Amino acid sequence: MSPSASTLSPIAFPDVALPESARLLRAEVRAFLDEERARGTVLGRPDSWLAGWDPGFSRRLAERGWVGMALPAEYGGAGRGFLERYVVIEELLAAGAPVSAHWVSDRQAGPSVLGHGTEEQRRFFLPRIAAGQCFFSIGMSEKSSGSDLASVRTRAERTADGWRLTGTKMWTGGAHVNDYAIVLARTDDTEDKHAGLSQFIVDLRAPGVRVEPIRLMSGEHRFNACHLEGVDVPDGMLLGRRGDGWKQVTGELAFERSGPERYLSTFPLLVSLLRELEKRSTTVEQLTQVGILTARLHGIRRLSLGVAAALDAGSSPDVQAALVKDLGTRLEGALTDTVRSVLPTPADPHATPGSHSELLAFALLHSPGYTLRGGTNEILRGIITRGLEQH
Repeated sequence: MSPSASTLSPIAFPDVALPESARLLRAEVRAFLDEERARGTVLGRPDSWLAGWDPGFSRRLAERGWVGMALPAEYGGAGRGFLERYVVIEELLAAGAPVSAHWVSDRQAGPSVLGHGTEEQRRFFLPRIAAGQCFFSIGMSEKSSGSDLASVRTRAERTADGWRLTGTKMWTGGAHVNDYAIVLARTDDTEDKHAGLSQFIVDLRAPGVRVEPIRLMSGEHRFNACHLEGVDVPDGMLLGRRGDGWKQVTGELAFERSGPERYLSTFPLLVSLLRELEKRSTTVEQLTQVGILTARLHGIRRLSLGVAAALDAGSSPDVQAALVKDLGTRLEGALTDTVRSVLPTPADPHATPGSHSELLAFALLHSPGYTLRGGTNEILRGIITRGLEQH
């Protein structure tokens, strides 16, 4: 019998760091995923948190309380904490479930609005996020700033009743299908480039917002250049305090960099490899290479779980999150290369959907982005080094 994603996943290891409620929750999620596989919505594709946009699937998750899990119940969330949320998302990623519609809203927009937003913003956005009815994009990166995020040129000028934003945000995932973006813009000119930055919640359908596709090598439309051509934003959509944008953004990055998506994006390809190896005789060398991958994956998972526990405790583990992202995304690339080495197979994007050749092609076409998105690994190593020096 072919093994399932669940039985082959890193989460088959003992849940020693998780409460009993999380272990029971895992069984519920696996039963739900079995139902979704039967209806054809869970295809076991790599990079499902980026490439699997299915708002219907997101809403079915929300109906079970699995979107906005860490948000307080008074704002429509489940109030279950980051460790229980962790269990849900690693099961979804290991299965290759289509979660990209609600991904940014759940991972960082919701916690950002909760932490920095006004009471009016919380009452409006958080219940909609938790219900799978409001989807967010990230408006941080720019063409001229690269990994130097503090050098953004998008400006927000004061108007009589709000702000007018002008500039272009690059790599804005889902801006062509999502509802809002949290945009980092310069509100004041200061000697310290990290000061004078603020965040705004921008309606992606507002006049002056123009979305231009940036297509991947595969031809997929996931990312965009989001042009803000004099977009008027009401005063009530300033997120947090004016000038606190840098502090708020760096706090968000702990959510963005530390989750299971940083080491499980290519995991469905490992599942596919094991299914293929099950059909034939295997060598000690092949099994050793798979074992090394699994051991690395387990170690990174433990580090990632530690970040989730720190977030649960109210800490902001920026250095640890950067370490997860650096180690995890390098593992994702190594996994793809090892799969090709263990079982040389033509990568064919036109092969039968779900076949090993098709999944391999999908992973290869996405692989250049693994160490770039969420901050390049070179920048992350600088963060890690400075953090270690301070301690």
